[in-house]
Amino acid sequence: MMKRKESIIFIVLLLLASSVSLVEAQTRKAGLNSATFLKVGVGARQVALGSAASSLTGDATNMFWNPAGTALKNDMMQVSFTHNNWIASLKQEALAATYNWAGVGTVGIGVMSFGINGIAADRDIYPDASAELQNQQIDLATGDSYDYQDLLVQVNYSRYIMDKLALGVSAKYLNEKIDDQSANALAFDLGSVYHIGVLDWSIGARISNLGSDMKYYDFNHPIPLTFSIGTSMAPINVGSTKVLMAFDVVKPQDGAQYYYTGLEINTSDMFFIRGGWKVNYSYLGLSGDGVDEGIKTGGNARPGIRTSLEKGSLGAGFRFPMDEYIVSLDYAYTAFSSLNDVHRFTVHFAMK
Repeated sequence: MMKRKESIIFIVLLLLASSVSLVEAQTRKAGLNSATFLKVGVGARQVALGSAASSLTGDATNMFWNPAGTALKNDMMQVSFTHNNWIASLKQEALAATYNWAGVGTVGIGVMSFGINGIAADRDIYPDASAELQNQQIDLATGDSYDYQDLLVQVNYSRYIMDKLALGVSAKYLNEKIDDQSANALAFDLGSVYHIGVLDWSIGARISNLGSDMKYYDFNHPIPLTFSIGTSMAPINVGSTKVLMAFDVVKPQDGAQYYYTGLEINTSDMFFIRGGWKVNYSYLGLSGDGVDEGIKTGGNARPGIRTSLEKGSLGAGFRFPMDEYIVSLDYAYTAFSSLNDVHRFTVHFAMK
């Protein structure tokens, strides 16, 4: 039995390690990705922890991060709803629901919308007299405003194949619509979480958005393929207070490697204070203004460039346990420079 378990773990780790090479091999220049709304984090708890969410488990919202993190043991079902006032008046709404099907695993469905309505349209319309130019006109819409809307619909499956090892997969349908133009794509997420046990130590890995390109007119645009491996543990557990630390290494297809860090203080499993920081991405704004060091010498020498406007994240949560139900409310605040600060709210319901 032990050899079988060890073989399963080895295969999982081998597949996840191979995915690192896949991300590196398909690296493309920044700015070419479509469906960039997939980079906007879902869930107030996860974002408040600096998006270090690869090893978190037991939460329906985790399907937007690591599909293995939705696997349930003690709850029969979960439902969560997240509202996000994103920058530039963009709105993000997300719903996740999971059900623990005895003998089968945890099945779930997630829906996320992102966008803004009523953008003033400044259209280039060729004059009526120029029939030749009219035949070449691409923008055929005539309204004085337009909408930008993104949609994600995903089906999630996860299961503990061993007492300590959970695997998960998500199948996703993506749609982007701008004015009268739209594009679609299909994608998959794969993930695993292994619970070491001591100090609530867990290790997780995931590959996200492995799928088809989106095509606008005659141009294909890849979706944001990302690989992440992370860990979390609670090194302090004294009386009614527990401190959780989380750390992720994240490699997006179109960007540098980032390091996400998070800290959560849990009192009586009812009150939570959280903070998060993205190394190589976040900055305080007190110096440097988010500009990297550049490259000083060599053929690729360049001056420093601005890498991010995002600062750190803070958050809080309240958990209200009842006899057969648990209701949670989480909040996350993310500060930005030169842009609006962001507020996220997540309401979570669980049935035991």
